[in-house]
Amino acid sequence: MSVELFITRIVLGLRRFHQWLVAQLAFGFLNTLKIFPADPAIRFADRLMRWIGPKTRRHKLMLTNLRNAYAGKSDAELETIALASWGHMGRLAAEYVFLDRLFDFDPENPQSGRIEVSGIPLFLDLRNNPRPFIVFTAHTGNFELLPVAGAAFGLEVTVLFRPPNNPYIAEKVFDFRKERMGKLVPSHAGSSFALARQLEAGGGVGVLVDQKFLRGASTTFFGLDVKTNPLVAKLTRQFNCEVYPARCIRLPGNRYRLEIEPKLDLPRTTTGALDVNATAQMLNDKVQSWVEQYPEQWLWYHDRWNIKRTL
Repeated sequence: MSVELFITRIVLGLRRFHQWLVAQLAFGFLNTLKIFPADPAIRFADRLMRWIGPKTRRHKLMLTNLRNAYAGKSDAELETIALASWGHMGRLAAEYVFLDRLFDFDPENPQSGRIEVSGIPLFLDLRNNPRPFIVFTAHTGNFELLPVAGAAFGLEVTVLFRPPNNPYIAEKVFDFRKERMGKLVPSHAGSSFALARQLEAGGGVGVLVDQKFLRGASTTFFGLDVKTNPLVAKLTRQFNCEVYPARCIRLPGNRYRLEIEPKLDLPRTTTGALDVNATAQMLNDKVQSWVEQYPEQWLWYHDRWNIKRTL
């Protein structure tokens, strides 16, 4: 064995060990939370991340994103939003542990639990009148609850998701999601074909549209240039399917509102074809309207504008 190959194996082994160790620490913390009731555990995770977050390198990126998006706000206002955003990230992690207990929505008795749903007639129409459709959302509130809600209504949706970079965490997260959210398609080179097959069969697809993207449609988000994945627009153009916005809003007292909005009237070119770039911009504008309403509930630590390398 050459020295170079030996060193490469050592480096890869150390990297795998580091990933394994991080996964064990993360799951150890989450399993510890299971010992406690959901509400105090979620509040503790909120406070913990408000303390840890500002000490990480991502805090600088978060504040830069906020400053670029809200040029008119003071540093104190931006810091307040940033701290609250870290808190919501802590809540998101803790809510994974208690997701089965948190999602207590009963379609037969919709006012009985901590989950409220806006747009129930749309859920029922999509279920009772099968047709190809796309539901899009963003990293707001607990966005993981949306596919769980679809399953509760008997609405089968194939969900596109990006696995965590850590393979040990990715495996656990995939198994957890698969049990509660129906069909899952990991984001990779062939994922668009899997979604296309679902739409061709008359089914539904769920997509997050606010992720960092290096290529694609040239759009703006909060007035700043950004690349947006044109996947939703291209699938819609190909299958002439309906597109619905949906989001989760965290409410006081560890309660949640899930909203599905009426289908969008998508822009078209002068020839009648779907305008891919204008549709991508429309999706960004919808997400921006959500973020502006509850800025602390969006994950500002994402490098949406691809500026991390400049910091």
